[in-house]
Amino acid sequence: MKSPRPISRRFSSFLTPSKPERVTKNPLSINAAKELHAYVIRTQRHEDPSSISPVIRAYSLAPSHLHKAHLVFNQIKQPALLNFNHMIRGFSQSNQPDEAIKMYYKMYHFQGFSGDIMTFIFVFKACARVSDIGNCQKLHVHAVKLGFDSYLFVANALIHMYSCCGDLGFARKVFDTMEERDLVSWNSLICGYSKCQRFKELLGLFRAMQEANVKADAVTMLKVILACCYTDNMNLADSMVKYIEESCIHIDVYLGNTLIDMYGKRGLVNLAREVFDRMLERNVVSWNALIKGYINVGQFIEARKVFDKMKQRDVISWTSMITGYSQANQYTDALKLFQDMMAAMVVPDEITVASVLSACANVGALDVGQAVHDYICNYGIRADVYVGNSLIDMYCKCGVVEKGLKVFHDMKEKDSISWTSVISGLAVNGFADSALEFFSQMLKEGVRPTHGCFVGILLACTHAGLVDKGLEYFKSMETVHGLTPEMKHYGCVVDLFSRSGYLERAYQFIKNMPIHPDVVVWRILLGACKLHGNVVLAEIVTNNLLELDPSNSGNYVLLSNTYASSDRWDAATKMRELMEENDVQKPTGWSSIEVNR
Repeated sequence: MKSPRPISRRFSSFLTPSKPERVTKNPLSINAAKELHAYVIRTQRHEDPSSISPVIRAYSLAPSHLHKAHLVFNQIKQPALLNFNHMIRGFSQSNQPDEAIKMYYKMYHFQGFSGDIMTFIFVFKACARVSDIGNCQKLHVHAVKLGFDSYLFVANALIHMYSCCGDLGFARKVFDTMEERDLVSWNSLICGYSKCQRFKELLGLFRAMQEANVKADAVTMLKVILACCYTDNMNLADSMVKYIEESCIHIDVYLGNTLIDMYGKRGLVNLAREVFDRMLERNVVSWNALIKGYINVGQFIEARKVFDKMKQRDVISWTSMITGYSQANQYTDALKLFQDMMAAMVVPDEITVASVLSACANVGALDVGQAVHDYICNYGIRADVYVGNSLIDMYCKCGVVEKGLKVFHDMKEKDSISWTSVISGLAVNGFADSALEFFSQMLKEGVRPTHGCFVGILLACTHAGLVDKGLEYFKSMETVHGLTPEMKHYGCVVDLFSRSGYLERAYQFIKNMPIHPDVVVWRILLGACKLHGNVVLAEIVTNNLLELDPSNSGNYVLLSNTYASSDRWDAATKMRELMEENDVQKPTGWSSIEVNR
C-alpha cells in the first residue's frame, strides 16, 4: 500500500520566502485558502507574516470571509506591509470602506510603515466611497511626500477619489499635472463631471481627449451620450453615435441601455430597436427601456410584444406597461395587467398603485380601488403624496367622498394637488359649501391655488347657483393669485351663467373673451339654449359651432332638438337633412356595465 503524499508538498510554493508575493497575482480559492490556513496552524506558522499572507489575501477578497481575514491578521505579532495592503484592499471593496482608512492609520502610526503604491491606490478608493474630503487631503499629502503621486495608477486613484467627493477642482489639478495619462485618467475625470452634473465641462474634456488622440471606450461614450441628453444637444449625440460606429467601440449593456433610452425619449423607437437587436448582452433594463420607448410613441401593441417576450420582469417592467395603458386611457387593460402582476407575486411600488388608482377612478372600479387601498395599508407600500392624491381622486370620482376626505386628513404631507382633488371631488359630488370651505382653509394655510383648483371652485359655484360668487373667484385668479385664466375656466363661467338661465350674459361673456372660444365653450351654451328654449340664440351659437367643427353630429342634433322643443318641426327636419347632405355621421351609441365573473 502506497503512503499518501506528504501534505507539505502541496503548499510548498506558498511558503517559499525567497520572493515577496505580488498583489496582482491571482488569489487562492476559498477552499484552498482554508486548507492552507489549517496547514500553517498545524505547523505553528500562522503568526508568520509571509506564510499567512496568501490566506489573508484570499479571505479579504471574499466579502463573506473578510471578518476571518481580520481575525487571522490580528493573530500576527508583527504584520508586514503586504498583510496591511491585503486588509486595506479588502475593506476598501467591502461595505466597510472606513475600516480601510483606519487600517492605514494603524499601519502608519503604530507599525511605522509608510505604505507603497498599492497601499495608496486602495486607501484612496476607500476615501472615495466614504466621501471623506478631510482624509482625502491628508492621505494625498502622505503620497506626495513619498513621491507616489507621480505614478500613473496612484494619480488615477486620486482623480477618482476627488471626483467621488465632489471636489472637481482638486481632481482637475491632479489631472493637469500628470506627465502621463491613460484612458482611465480621462474616464475618471469625465465620470466626476458627470456625477456632479457639469456636462458642459464634460463635453469640453471629451473634445480635449479627442485632440490628444486618446480612443474612447464604452464608459467614456456612456457619459458623453448622457451629457448630450442633459444639455439637449441631440445633434452632438447623433455625431457621437457615428463616432462609436467609426471607432468600432464595443457597445456593452450599459452603453446600449443608454442609447435605447435616448432614442426612446426622442421618439426614434426604430433606432432604439436596432440598438437593442445588436446588443450581445441584455439585462432587464434593456427590455424596460425599449418598452418605454414604444409607449412614448403610443405603440402599445409593440410594447406589449416586448413585455410578453421578457423571461424576467421587475416592478419597472410591469409599472411601465400599466402606466402607459392608464395614460393612454386604456384603463381596462391597465387593471387587467395589474391583476396579472399580483398573480405573478410582484410587489408594486408607489408609482404602480398611483397608476392603477387613476385607472380605477376613470372607470369607476371602486372595488378594485378599495382592494388596492387595503393592499397599501397591509403590505407597507410607501403612501407618499402622489398615492394619497390618487386615492382621494379615486374615491371622489367613485362617489365615496367621505373616504376621500379621510385619506386627505390622514395624509402627513399635502400639496396643492391634494387640496385640488378634495375641492373638485366635493364640487362634482354636490357638496358645494364644503368645497368653498376647503378652499378658504387652503388659502389660510398658505397653499397657493392652481388652475385646476379654480376649475373645482367654479364648478362648486355652478352647482350651488352662486353666480356672483363664482365671478369673484374667476376675477381673483388674475388679480389676487396671478393666474391667467385658461379655456377651461372660461367654459366654467359660461356654464355658471347658462345653468342659472343667464344666456345673454353667457353670450356676451363669450364675445368679450380675450381668447378665441373653442367648440366646448359654444356647445355648453348651445346645450343651455335647448334647455331654456332659446331658439334665436341657439341658431347663432350653432353657426359658430359649424364654422369650427362642421363634421360633429352633436352640433346638428342639439339645434334640431331645440327646434323640436319649440314645436318647430320643419326646422328640426331640415337640420337632420342638412346632416345627410354634408355626410355627417352620427356615432353609434353604446354603454357598458360591470358584471361579476
